[in-house]
Amino acid sequence: MTCGHEWPKDAVADAPDAERVVKDAYGNVLADGDIVAMIKDLKLKGSSDVLKVGTKSKPIRLVDGDHEISCKMDGIAIGLKACFVKKVVS
Repeated sequence: MTCGHEWPKDAVADAPDAERVVKDAYGNVLADGDIVAMIKDLKLKGSSDVLKVGTKSKPIRLVDGDHEISCKMDGIAIGLKACFVKKVVS
């Protein structure tokens, strides 16, 4: 008899040590130090400012949490979700 609340052994072994992969809106893998650009106008919460399409960031840093990217755009330090940016190829 098996329990419906058990996880497969391979899933449990991979979960804690698995390295997180962050991808932009087009599926490109992002890394610390990459530069990204906005693909959509976003209003900044608590402000009347808007980040326009094409706004480029300073080099990014990947962080844990709901907003995977920490960076500066237009002199403002912000956290972004990867689904709103694209990687800029130098």
